Amino acid sequence: MEIFPTQYSTLSSKALNIKLQESYGLSHTTCRLLIRNVSDTYIIENAAEKYIFKIYRDAHRKLEEIKGEVELLTILFEKGAKVSRPIPDINGEMLQVFNAAEGIRYGVLFSWAQGGVVYAMNDQQLETVGREMAAIHNITSSTELSYHRKAYSVNTVIIDPIKVIEPAFAGLENEYEYLRNTALDVIAQYNQFCGGFSHGYCHFDFLPKNFHFDDAGEITFFDFDFAGKGLLAYDITSFFIHYFMEVTYGKITEQQGRDAFKAFIANYRKVRPLSDKEINAVPYLGFGFWVFYLGFQYENFDDWSNLFFGPKFLKDRVALIKKWMETAHLLLS
Repeated sequence: MEIFPTQYSTLSSKALNIKLQESYGLSHTTCRLLIRNVSDTYIIENAAEKYIFKIYRDAHRKLEEIKGEVELLTILFEKGAKVSRPIPDINGEMLQVFNAAEGIRYGVLFSWAQGGVVYAMNDQQLETVGREMAAIHNITSSTELSYHRKAYSVNTVIIDPIKVIEPAFAGLENEYEYLRNTALDVIAQYNQFCGGFSHGYCHFDFLPKNFHFDDAGEITFFDFDFAGKGLLAYDITSFFIHYFMEVTYGKITEQQGRDAFKAFIANYRKVRPLSDKEINAVPYLGFGFWVFYLGFQYENFDDWSNLFFGPKFLKDRVALIKKWMETAHLLLS
């Protein structure tokens, strides 16, 4: 009997452990699935060592893009950035190839980011985030990769996603109309400010979930899956979104959020220039951030977002975007 067509398989942790022991010269390791969504993330460890192994979905990342992520992280690590780095196997190969049920899938082994996520960062940690994010931007702003990565532009961040998500808003016409009208206003702002802004490869998801602090206060950034060319202020924006969410859900006060973000900015500026215009653009860049990920969630509905992506989620998300557009500038002041 022929194998029935498959769009998203899950590789066996047991078989993967054996494969990685052979490929990387590891011994006495265990392997377990940590996350199954945008890509599949496994933890590989023994008594002395710990790694992350990420297996990409072809529907999400083509080979060219994966090679681009590996190249970017290798450059960042070699130039001293605090990032989880890709690790070659015993033959010097960065990518592992798997003939999965749906076809070829690729995997990469990454160094483990020591420590854990910190949502309520103290002054020292804010100093570290600001300094090290700026250090990454100093590198990515002068880097040109050999492999293609997504470009973040008005088209890819706002115009295309707005079109893509329209079918999802059947029965939520008012919410969709708000997004479409707001997009027109935001695009008009883009046309005014983008000319003088810093460009380079941005992470595009610089939220606390994507960096760890260890006990000594050292930071490691990871998950550059969405890294692409665009305004570096997108990374400033995604970090600010963290404080917007913390204030919105009552975890901290407006003043605490404002003070924390200002501390981050002050330390970023010690390493790299950041204009007031770039900071003032955050509310508009944030709209693009929200809309882009709505488009991504809709396009990947079958593979991972169907657990939450529905009418209630969309209605709540548009309400959150409205609040963002109304109040983000107040939190920045």
